[in-house]
Amino acid sequence: MTENPPSRQAWVILVVGVLSQMAATIAITGPAFLIPYMHSDLGYTLTQAGTVAAAPSFGLILTLIAWGAFADRFGERLAMTLGIALTALASGVAVALVGSPVWMVLIIAASGAAAASVNSASGRVVMRWFPRHRRGLAMGIRQMSQPLGTSVAALSVPPIAAAGGFSAYLWFVVIVTGVMAVICFGLVKDPHRAEAAPSPVLTTTGDGQPGPTSATDNPYRMDSFLWRIHAVSALLVIPQFAFSTYGLIWLIANQHISVGIAGGIVAASQIVGAIGRLIVGGLSDRLGSRVGLMRVVAIAAVVFVAAIALISLTPMPIVATVVFILASTISVADNGLAFASVAEAAGPHWSGKAMGTQNTGQFVMSALLGPGFGALITIFGYPLSFAFVAIAPLLSLGIIPKQDIDRIT
Repeated sequence: MTENPPSRQAWVILVVGVLSQMAATIAITGPAFLIPYMHSDLGYTLTQAGTVAAAPSFGLILTLIAWGAFADRFGERLAMTLGIALTALASGVAVALVGSPVWMVLIIAASGAAAASVNSASGRVVMRWFPRHRRGLAMGIRQMSQPLGTSVAALSVPPIAAAGGFSAYLWFVVIVTGVMAVICFGLVKDPHRAEAAPSPVLTTTGDGQPGPTSATDNPYRMDSFLWRIHAVSALLVIPQFAFSTYGLIWLIANQHISVGIAGGIVAASQIVGAIGRLIVGGLSDRLGSRVGLMRVVAIAAVVFVAAIALISLTPMPIVATVVFILASTISVADNGLAFASVAEAAGPHWSGKAMGTQNTGQFVMSALLGPGFGALITIFGYPLSFAFVAIAPLLSLGIIPKQDIDRIT
């Protein structure tokens, strides 16, 4: 069988999807880099500043599924354009409310709620434009946008705020998201059924039974595939969150690495992790299996998290640096695989809602893990805490489906 290459429009859609997700990520993660400024210059208490920083994520969680359903019903172009435009509008309104922590929380949460449109719709449109033998690579590239957006925010937001205050950051978001709204409106194209990438793969359930015959059927009621992928992703996000949130303090407090070098190690792990998502996505295309490679990633996660637990017993800075970067890379490698699997199994009429559900589950789990893992470290220390974390990917091995399902037509 001759495999048709992706069209030029598909690559345009992918570039726009990556850029729009990066813009949304800057709006969502930016306030976290302004906590010191809010505290020292605006007079916010640390609790108030922290609440403002967390507000976009709370807004995001509340609307991910709704935006996915909106994209399913009205198309990705309208969802992306409207959502990113509303992000720009909310950020513009926030300029007049900088002096009020309460109003800032509300309006910044609204900004995050609007930006959630990109999380669901940009992945959905990429999956619909690319043929199956290139979807893993495409989704791997698309998933790079979040760590890249976070890196851009980390580099740009503090100096912008130092030069012009919180208002300057908000105007920066207005410009970035406003430009992306225009680009989305002009370049995003919803694929018609005849234009959508064809899928040559026979649809089956995880137990080898035929899948639904109608694209409009609820895939959650037909088999357990989507539920299992959601559960696997919730388990695999545990080591990802542990490394991204507590990795810096682990390198400093446990491995006695200086603050500056530790920060560089964490930054390097983010960049290598982004590249890892691309490589794993492309590899899943070559192997023809998402869930098979997901199982390999889960096994590797068990090994590397266990290695971090062992290294925590005694300072080994050089070994710790190498293993931490590898462990962090492995911990995010499943993201693109999971989102590609969810979109394919959900089909064109349900992929927006399914990807919104996937995102929601991961964000909720991350929110719960913040105080939870911190409490584990306080009570049991780093070695035993990371040993507990290794149990999560181990449990996922029993949940990962046996084979892929593809309902995209």
